[in-house]
Amino acid sequence: MPDSTSSAGAALPAAIDRTEDRPVYVVGGGPGGLAAAAALRARGVRAVVLEKSTDVGASWRRHYDRLHLHTTRRWSALPGLPMPRRFGRWVSREDMVRYLEKYTEHHELEVVTGVEVSRIDRAADGTGWQLSATGGRVLAGRAVVVATGFNHTPRIPAWPGREDFAGDLLHAAEYRDPAPYAGRDVLVVGIGNTGAEIAVDLVEGGASRVRIAVRTVPHIVRRSTAGWPAQATAVLVRRLPVALVDRAGRLMGRIAVPDLAAHGLPRPDTGLYSRVKEGAIPVQDVGILDAVKTGRVVPVVAVESFDGDAVVLADGSRITPDAVIAATGYERSLEGLVGHLGVLDARGRPVVHGARTPKQAPGLYFTGFTNPISGMLREMALDARKIAGRLAKH
Repeated sequence: MPDSTSSAGAALPAAIDRTEDRPVYVVGGGPGGLAAAAALRARGVRAVVLEKSTDVGASWRRHYDRLHLHTTRRWSALPGLPMPRRFGRWVSREDMVRYLEKYTEHHELEVVTGVEVSRIDRAADGTGWQLSATGGRVLAGRAVVVATGFNHTPRIPAWPGREDFAGDLLHAAEYRDPAPYAGRDVLVVGIGNTGAEIAVDLVEGGASRVRIAVRTVPHIVRRSTAGWPAQATAVLVRRLPVALVDRAGRLMGRIAVPDLAAHGLPRPDTGLYSRVKEGAIPVQDVGILDAVKTGRVVPVVAVESFDGDAVVLADGSRITPDAVIAATGYERSLEGLVGHLGVLDARGRPVVHGARTPKQAPGLYFTGFTNPISGMLREMALDARKIAGRLAKH
């Protein structure tokens, strides 16, 4: 597919970009990349967004239909453009896509689609960065913002026997709506926000039986209580001592969330904020509590392996669902792009984000690779302003 641009940008050359005013290249046309580009443009810094797919917001276009933001409209907007009030408090997937399209147009962002960056290196003269991209392109930039996304590559565990499973096995990234599963027995693996919401969607969409495999019991919070959003609480407490927030979270959990131990979902034995620091965000309730309480979604223990038409669970029991939907997370997949630069931690995540750059890689920025309790989109907006402020000074 040919490259295309939005706004006034021209198609990328097939060889080396030798513009004297080397732009800041932003890798990824999702919310994080667009926010960074808009903040840079507002500071008078030329930014070119490189997006491998055909449109901005590609990952949002692929999410399941039911999805709504778990963060409020007000605190999910990107720099320089509020979200319309008609979107409601909890913005839908479709409206999020519309917003990203409008955001690109409103800020007249220079977005080049159909170009995938495969490797980022220091420029030979040491004053900038060199990007290797599709079509043999080698692009020279003064700085690079990597915004390829937290949910980049779907991950399915290497369960023994999964290749020979007689039923349907798919990652949650492939799930769109419950229609194909009406009247069927479905096992959802993973009780994060995605798994919990898909399980509820399946129940409401007519699946005959829905079970959800739980390896680690999650913290579940109400998305809103008496009009007060959970995100507001998260913003207030995010810089408090972890132990203090854990104690407060334990108390609020006992008040606001029913004890579902008798239904196979006991209260977690670790602190809420301690878990967040380890990378596990609380599950916001959009129906899972009631679904478990009424027996419409049945928790089971973790999946260990597959055996023909059976799924073998950690307690040795066997079940035979028609379909298994793996809500088992994603990989950042940054190793090929920047792994050789020594800027990733043991889990493959950037060692810094926002306005900070690695000591060994000055001018290389990352955004969208943290999942804070206060909301990823809010964090991206903050990162964008910080990155733009830093680059505008140099």
